[in-house]
Amino acid sequence: MGERITLSYGDGMRDTYNIIRDVFLSSLSNPSLRELNDSARIGEFVFSCDSFTVKPLFFPDSDIGKLSIYGTVNDICVSAAEPLYLSLAIIVEEGFVIKTLEKIVSSIKIAAKNSGIKVVTGDFKVVEKKKIDGIFISTAGIGKRLKGRSSSFRKIKVGDKVIITGGIAEHGITILLSRNKIFDFDIKSDCQCLNKVLIPLWKKFSSIRFMRDPTRGGLASVLNEISLNTNLGIKIFENNIPLRKDVKAASELLGVDPYYLASEGRAVIVISKEKAKEAIKFLHNNGFRKASIIGTITKQSKVIIKTVSGGERILDFSYSLNLPRIC
Repeated sequence: MGERITLSYGDGMRDTYNIIRDVFLSSLSNPSLRELNDSARIGEFVFSCDSFTVKPLFFPDSDIGKLSIYGTVNDICVSAAEPLYLSLAIIVEEGFVIKTLEKIVSSIKIAAKNSGIKVVTGDFKVVEKKKIDGIFISTAGIGKRLKGRSSSFRKIKVGDKVIITGGIAEHGITILLSRNKIFDFDIKSDCQCLNKVLIPLWKKFSSIRFMRDPTRGGLASVLNEISLNTNLGIKIFENNIPLRKDVKAASELLGVDPYYLASEGRAVIVISKEKAKEAIKFLHNNGFRKASIIGTITKQSKVIIKTVSGGERILDFSYSLNLPRIC
């Protein structure tokens, strides 16, 4: 690590992983933190928190309000728990437009209702103008664990299958296009709550080993985290990865790799090979028509992608793509 924080430490890729390990875990290590899950397991409950600092605040089909609710709700869901309660902390800079705040809070209200979760406590602060960029939102959530279900790196085995529940990179590319406004693409963020499908999925399949939503750092970073924390490998197949043509085209024009772009309404699932096809059928029948088995857990300690042309390359844990704030 360098001597000072750079933007790369917050983009969900290797620098983020390194600073969590070398700064936070080295000082605060305990059994819950060492799990490196999206939520901590505490008795019959899970506890999760997240912060949101996206720009622009409003983007196609979503906004920072929805994002702040769905982000924490989804972290609880992938941790095999039913979301129950949220806290909401908001910091705005002096001069922030009250009607904009009201619009964001209205969006939060709708998102909470859609998720079946209650905002039960919170905090509101104002700082001097230009001390922050508009508004920052932090949410923390409590969920009740599903009996006999858990997400853990330790459960993953060679031969398990890797599933993605839908098209990748749609949130990340939406934010990039909204900031630049150079190209004309009709792409919307995939931001949505996942509890209505993931909770029934957890209940139906005891053979789910691990689950995570591919937010900062995208699909590639989640796969590399799995590999690093299990000392196993993953072989994925480019043909099987649901990537919209317009998302791919926009990524190429902007010079970014969609495998590293965030999704805010998708989940990566590792499940036993015996139940993978049944799980895909379940997802298809419950509205996730693009859910796909994209790869297999292997003995190799790296992530390999088999390309459309038939070749293979390493899908590495990138240090940074120098992306703007996207979540």
